[in-house]
Amino acid sequence: RYLDLIMNPEVQKTFIKRSKIITNIREFLNERDFIEVETPILNVVPGGAAAKPFITHHNVLDLDLYLRIAPELYLKQLIIGGFDKVYELGRNFRNEGMSVKHNPEFTMMELYQAYTDLHGMMDLTETLIGELALKTNGSYEVEWEGETISLEPPFERMTMLDAVKKYADIDFTELDSLDEAKEEAKKRGLEVEDAQTMGDMLNLFFEEYVEPNLIQPTFIHDYPIEISPLAKKKAGSDSITERFELFVGGREIANAYTELNDPDDQAERFAMQGKKRAAGDEETYYADEDFLKALQYGMPPTGGLGIGIDRLIMLLTGEESIRDVL
Repeated sequence: RYLDLIMNPEVQKTFIKRSKIITNIREFLNERDFIEVETPILNVVPGGAAAKPFITHHNVLDLDLYLRIAPELYLKQLIIGGFDKVYELGRNFRNEGMSVKHNPEFTMMELYQAYTDLHGMMDLTETLIGELALKTNGSYEVEWEGETISLEPPFERMTMLDAVKKYADIDFTELDSLDEAKEEAKKRGLEVEDAQTMGDMLNLFFEEYVEPNLIQPTFIHDYPIEISPLAKKKAGSDSITERFELFVGGREIANAYTELNDPDDQAERFAMQGKKRAAGDEETYYADEDFLKALQYGMPPTGGLGIGIDRLIMLLTGEESIRDVL
């Protein structure tokens, strides 16, 4: 890398932009009265995301620990403790594959705000990204992978059900059973597993048929409960949660919830994830008993947001591989 920096001035410019983007994120949040905090990287339980963790060992305590996969549960405990607006910028570690858009260690920004919800997080996200585009490039438009993308708010908003209906030409509300969904997937050559639920199948169709088509900024919301164990249920539904992901250029850039603050519901969700883990899914959420205890003290209605900083910087600098911004 040091030779690359010496020989190629454009590479150095990318990292100068990276530094300025991160500074601008901090300024944006600080101006809105968010407090920056630092939470543990060595975790007893790797929580807050569905991922396979790295394992290390504490010699003095003779204890296996995990490198954090997300700071979410610690940050929500700060909300419980009375800090109404918190954020953290730092490294996460996930023991997974590498690609042009994945790296085992990466930078994440997570924030939590009391007394707001999914819609407040959408407004905050599109305002932040729009401002970053203007400050970085002097324009809302960016060129990425041969596409001209406009980051000017507001961004399009679409439910996952509607997106799958539009791009995969299948209406999950008209399916009679899980078996029918699995049969349709097999007909299309998709890989189906015995343990998959209806929510898993909806997400399977979404990833295969929808994601590549989401070039302009699009909030996909109303996610199945099976893949959203930390998000609050949508009013009037037992199967849909108040969660969104922001997609730009066919890639996920941000993930947010109206946070689940019911300890009994959260315990049931962790139990559901435990069954998936027992069935062989190594990337399900871990149950965190300390977090459940904290929830029993009471967490106000809260909105939470996570943004993959490396992917965001790729977008704003026009880089097509995550290695070029690390």
